[in-house]
Amino acid sequence: MTHLILRNIAIPASEEDAYAFVLAAKKLKSVGIVGGHDFHIHRRSVDARKRDNIRIVTSVKVSLDANVSEQQLSKMDAVRLQTVEPEIVIGKQTMSQRPVVVGFGPAGIFAALLLAENGYRPIVLERGDAIPERVAATDRFCKQQILDVDSNIQFGAGGAGTFSDGKLMTRVNDPLCDYVLKRLHRFGAPDEILHLAKPHIGTDILRTVVENAEKAIVKAGGEIHYRTKMTGIRKVGDRVVAVETERDQIPCGALILAPGHSARDTYQYLIENAFEIAPKDFSVGVRIEHLQSDIDDALYGPRADITRLGHAEYQLSYREGQRGVYSFCMCPGGVVAAAASEEGGVVVNGMSYHARSEKNANCALAVSVLRSDYGNDPLSAIEFQRQIERKAYVAGGKCYAAPMQTVGRFLDRSSDNRLGRIQPSYMNGYGKMTDLKTVLPLFVTDLLQTGVRRFERNIRGFSASDAVLTAPETRTSAPVRILRNENGAACGYCNLYPSGEGAGYAGGITSAAVDGLRSALHLMETYSPYCN
Repeated sequence: MTHLILRNIAIPASEEDAYAFVLAAKKLKSVGIVGGHDFHIHRRSVDARKRDNIRIVTSVKVSLDANVSEQQLSKMDAVRLQTVEPEIVIGKQTMSQRPVVVGFGPAGIFAALLLAENGYRPIVLERGDAIPERVAATDRFCKQQILDVDSNIQFGAGGAGTFSDGKLMTRVNDPLCDYVLKRLHRFGAPDEILHLAKPHIGTDILRTVVENAEKAIVKAGGEIHYRTKMTGIRKVGDRVVAVETERDQIPCGALILAPGHSARDTYQYLIENAFEIAPKDFSVGVRIEHLQSDIDDALYGPRADITRLGHAEYQLSYREGQRGVYSFCMCPGGVVAAAASEEGGVVVNGMSYHARSEKNANCALAVSVLRSDYGNDPLSAIEFQRQIERKAYVAGGKCYAAPMQTVGRFLDRSSDNRLGRIQPSYMNGYGKMTDLKTVLPLFVTDLLQTGVRRFERNIRGFSASDAVLTAPETRTSAPVRILRNENGAACGYCNLYPSGEGAGYAGGITSAAVDGLRSALHLMETYSPYCN
């Protein structure tokens, strides 16, 4: 049996997906192949470059009973279907204790899952809560402004991605990406993530996915300890022998460190204890909100069938010299989330439920922060973010209200900073209209102004005066990188594996999950399971 992917089959937006199967059959017939069966959509995306001729571009998976030559593949614009599973190699060194995974975001989940399913019985330590308690903690913050610094939108089961749009897009070209999508689907993610070019789960479904992944890890022999924050690492020579927590010390045969990009106390501990930590470029900015209907009309036209196309999304960028301004984590039909994790600081992020049915579209507009902007020092990188968040807290009235400004006022087109058609969604509008130049560095606001004006050329109405900016978006990525060697271990260590977005090696759910898998594979290549 031969399995192929026939690529770049475009159909009118008015046609059902079955029409793509008809065109796929014609492609096969054009090179003399008949008898294809089991046609399925492999990937599906919307091409709206021409609003009067919106197309659905698909890749179709098909099974054949015949062999196919390379020449036939080329003529059809087809490739052979590759099914990739992690290649497990078990090392010869026996661990002195069970492995420990610190952090239960995407990297920690997939590292623990692979270890558990191969007999390693990992112990997972997560500083935040399990899903039900974490949801309750975030609700308390949004409704009563009571912040739990260890269980919030940044920390807890599933990591920061649990309270997001649940986007699964990635620029990482790793064959394990498809494996991650299939596992997420098995844990309850919707069928569409297996074929949409821009898949997303939504925060509501993602919570169930995380709970099901947790059950699978425990069933396979792993343990998960919530409300257990790592406070230190004990080592002998170049080997980690135990992980210290606020309550006790846990023996450790190997450590996968996947703390998430907001674990500033962990970064500080590592820096103070001579780990090799490098500062890196990152980005800060704002969330911009429009009416989702305006974005749909601008990109698809007023007569587009949204039930067929889904709400419109955009990706925008502009560069001046070394610095850029770009859209990030666009949330159609979503809300601006309250993402603080430190007392006295305000942070925003974007979040959508699977249905994406809220009134507003929101998106981060982020500006590059270069190492030279903060002194090229890891602790200074963290402090750069923190100072912006504290200024925002003060500007909002020292009560976790977010500073906001209309685009018209931000661009100096109007003296009026009053809200219009677009009502901000952060904590149901819990904000203070102010001048965002009192919160963000001038080089950030200057390039944001330039970006908003230029993006109007791409999307009519993007710079509408009643669009709302909410600040600050400071957690786009980790500001530092925990350096590691070619074997995936931290420099100077033989059994400590920094992993995921918090270690500086990923930028989203899928890429972090893949990095977690790679860390687990590195560990297993060296060590066999601990036997007690």
